[in-house]
Amino acid sequence: MATLFASKKCPHCRQWSAWQQQATDCCEYCGELLDPAAQRRAAEQEEIANQPVPQFMLIDIKPTDGPLLRFFKYLVRGGQLAFAAIMAFFLWFVTVLAG
Repeated sequence: MATLFASKKCPHCRQWSAWQQQATDCCEYCGELLDPAAQRRAAEQEEIANQPVPQFMLIDIKPTDGPLLRFFKYLVRGGQLAFAAIMAFFLWFVTVLAG
């Protein structure tokens, strides 16, 4: 069985070089990157991946809030959690139906 090889034309010297479809692949002739845009995209994706993940958006209940305000905030928080649970169920159900 024959092994398939990928090749890409170098944007700098216009020669065809072996290409492993990696952002760091270089031209065999001039040594420049075969896909400079992929290098930038990989750097941007790494930067995005290293950013902190935001916390779950629940309403903040402070101890300094009055009793009535805390009661209503607990009701709203319960609604938020119920909504998240329903959405999670729908996502699960759709994926089960899709197979």
